[in-house]
Amino acid sequence: MSNSLDRVHAAAKAGQLMPSAAENIAAFLAAKLPEWAHASIDELVAKQAWAELNDRFYRYLEFGTGGMRGRTMGVVPAIAETGTLSATGSPEHAAIGANMLNDFTLIRAVVGLHRYTKKFLATRGGGQPRFVIAHDVRHFSRHFCELAASTWARLGGEAFIFDGPRPTPQLSYSVRWLKAHAGVVITASHNPPHDNGFKAYFDDGAQVVPPHDKGIVNEVNAVPLGELSAFLEKDFHGVTTLGREADDAYLAVATKAMIDPCVFRRVKLKVVFTNIHGTGGVHSLPLLIHAGCDVKPVPEQLNFDGRFPTVKSPNPENAEALALAVALANKLEADCVLATDPDADRMGVAVRNRAGQMELLTGNQIGAVLADYRIAKYKEHGWIPAAGSSRVAIVNTFVTTQLQDAIGRGHGVKVIKTLTGFKWIAAKIRGYEAQLRTAMGAGFDYDGTPFEQRVKLLQQHSTFYAFGTEESYGYLPNDYLRDKDGNSACLMFAELCAWVKSRGLTVPEYLDEIYLRHGFYLEGVINIYYEGASGSEKIKRIIETYRANPPKAFGDVQVTQFQDFGREKISDADGEMIPAQDLYVVSLSNGYSFAARGSGTEPKMKFYLFANEKVGSGTELPAVKGRVRATLAGLNKLIEADARARAEG
Repeated sequence: MSNSLDRVHAAAKAGQLMPSAAENIAAFLAAKLPEWAHASIDELVAKQAWAELNDRFYRYLEFGTGGMRGRTMGVVPAIAETGTLSATGSPEHAAIGANMLNDFTLIRAVVGLHRYTKKFLATRGGGQPRFVIAHDVRHFSRHFCELAASTWARLGGEAFIFDGPRPTPQLSYSVRWLKAHAGVVITASHNPPHDNGFKAYFDDGAQVVPPHDKGIVNEVNAVPLGELSAFLEKDFHGVTTLGREADDAYLAVATKAMIDPCVFRRVKLKVVFTNIHGTGGVHSLPLLIHAGCDVKPVPEQLNFDGRFPTVKSPNPENAEALALAVALANKLEADCVLATDPDADRMGVAVRNRAGQMELLTGNQIGAVLADYRIAKYKEHGWIPAAGSSRVAIVNTFVTTQLQDAIGRGHGVKVIKTLTGFKWIAAKIRGYEAQLRTAMGAGFDYDGTPFEQRVKLLQQHSTFYAFGTEESYGYLPNDYLRDKDGNSACLMFAELCAWVKSRGLTVPEYLDEIYLRHGFYLEGVINIYYEGASGSEKIKRIIETYRANPPKAFGDVQVTQFQDFGREKISDADGEMIPAQDLYVVSLSNGYSFAARGSGTEPKMKFYLFANEKVGSGTELPAVKGRVRATLAGLNKLIEADARARAEG
């Protein structure tokens, strides 16, 4: 150890190691850690892998307001941590490092979450903190799940786990179903295979928001490295494994995503489904089959596999990830392709157009057609007034298509905009629930009230959440759970496809009907990736220079308004203040706009572009589409070039 420590100090003095990295490496070397952990650090120091050590140790993996996400395997692996690979390619140990997701940073997060939850319960009469953990199929996911449960139980809490991989939406529902105080999903969603994550939920089944988020972050940051070794060995006393009853309970509420289940008896819908090696196959397949769809899964992608070997990225918004499914759909002449990501909270689709070709829809387009269809069906069934109501809401985010705002206005319902992240949509639902509970008085059983009755009561005393969506392929049909749900989204979209087919139309033609009513809307996105410690600084520079020196023009298009959500007071359609965040919305002289923010889950800067133009008739629509696409493509290049220049300083 002393030899490695001397080399670390020398490297820091020579400028090869960042001061913070050197300090954290020294702390790890001095701590009581397993032999393999010390050996891994010694090996990387001996290799003089200073860039790798900087990336691994320059900070503690940040526990943000929704949890944490990071690498579990280094770019430069150490032999001691790799050990003997498992059958699915997992190293023996998650990579050592303060900035890696491994046993140490995971235990630190669990201890902090437990301490916050216990203090929260103490303000409400005390009790034993109850905790539910789910996990996806990634490297170390099962291990991290068991380690989290063991740590929680050792701290004096009650922990529940599933017998295998389960989707994020099931965790969200199970927190409410078990009346738990907190929950976690071990997942990195659609990130690369080397990543994993820790998504934290509170007692309403939603990801944490103020004031809980900052309180949990503070507790996590206060956990010293020296406390962690006591929890490295698993102990399952106080840990309960959930059985079939938990799956049945979730499936029962996921089925309620359907508004008009009879449509599946009128039309036989042929569906190709892929879970892209993830958890979607657990529930999406039975949901679609029981609804009456003719479903064929993609066999090469059906089995759980954290390597995601058939795709470059297990992201259902990418055409490449759906290539096998589209090929099978063409072979079988299926109506649509439905795809879920590894933790089954997102859904992507491809639909057959009039020319007989499979066409991918964007998350914004999927959300728009679902919003229009579902509001229309609620009216048709008499659940909401035919003229609409200010007590019925579509909830989406500031970076979601403005077409949904137009759809909401057209239907006479309000559209609530939130910050990016489904937790903010869930926070609005929680507020509507709280209003109804207050109106109904003590003893009112919100979850136990039949949905149709709850819809009426919410419109009388609060606001009925009719649908929620975000541009990044996330959709939630109702308030039974509080996160986006790829399983119920598959069911919702299948219902829409069956209804469209019953009308003799295709989904793209239905979308064109919406454009003719409200105008043509098109969105674009720019993702600028910057990895590691140096990349983090570049993202920070873009964010800071946008605030200090906002853009004035892009080519001959002038900036007409610059909204800084970190400095300005902005309220939603309910009159509630939007929390401060590093989000900028830029309006342009041609009527277009864009939003800019740093990603909360990946090392990248994101720009969301919004364009629209009125359409006079169906014959005009093709020309309008072409004109808008060309204009948006030009703006895309200018905005990205400006951002990259800001990143380099």
